[in-house]
Amino acid sequence: MVRAGLTTERLTRAGAELADEVGFEQVTVSELARRFDVKVASLYSHVRNSQDLKTRIALLALEELADRGAAALAGRAGRDALSAFANVYRDYAREHPGRYAAAQLRLDPETAAASAGVRHAQMMRAILRGYDLTETDQTHAVRLLGSVFHGFVTLEAGGGFSHSAPDSQESWSRILESLDTLLRNWTSP
Repeated sequence: MVRAGLTTERLTRAGAELADEVGFEQVTVSELARRFDVKVASLYSHVRNSQDLKTRIALLALEELADRGAAALAGRAGRDALSAFANVYRDYAREHPGRYAAAQLRLDPETAAASAGVRHAQMMRAILRGYDLTETDQTHAVRLLGSVFHGFVTLEAGGGFSHSAPDSQESWSRILESLDTLLRNWTSP
């Protein structure tokens, strides 16, 4: 018999909260069962195993990020859109470090194609259309922006900027200005 109140969605959300508390790598079905004060077997009618749970958390995080990104981009273009989109990632990583880590999970191709990750790529390309880049150059720019955003967020979360001046917000602002300048002046070989 399935324990009353347990659903796949509820377990996924609880797993996401757990990830934010203890780190994404520490999330297991066993730990989630302890949180709900049930036997591990009670959860297996909702999630197959810890990897299934982690995939569901990743999909939830991607969906949350995509929703925030879409809301932030509404009515914006150019540098304003670039900054709004970048700030969504940085803010999300600060608010939900475990979920942000989950969003980096490598998904199988079929799951990835059906995920909100596709929306992220579409939004990024929509931003880049304002910079008059070819499709190939858009691909290079998407990779550049993703690397910069993720790299900065990861270093900041790890305390990499906490011991020196200027503060990381000033660096973040300068980086976004520089990326805008780079994209406006992009040269193709």
